[in-house]
Amino acid sequence: MLVAETNGEISGFIAMQGDMVEHLYVRPDLLRRGIGTALLQRAKERLPSGFRLWVFLQNVPARRFYERHELRLVEETDGSRNEERTPDALYEWRPTDPSSWSQHSRGMAG
Repeated sequence: MLVAETNGEISGFIAMQGDMVEHLYVRPDLLRRGIGTALLQRAKERLPSGFRLWVFLQNVPARRFYERHELRLVEETDGSRNEERTPDALYEWRPTDPSSWSQHSRGMAG
């Protein structure tokens, strides 16, 4: 987990596990100040071969944020598989330069 601080107070955080961003949160009073962008950039640096994350479909501002930062929509669901039973969307980020991928993700082309 990475924590962002502003004036000595926690302003946001990002939690990653495997190739998933499990949580990305920015305090509502500090939105649109680059904190989310900085946290997402750290995820790209720590997971250079790419990552995925889930977001609720109704969270349109978050979806637009992810799309502006080069994440692409992979799947939309009716929410039957999540704890909240709320429709959600799976987004994915992959680097545009294949030379930056790790050896593991370069693939086993068959």
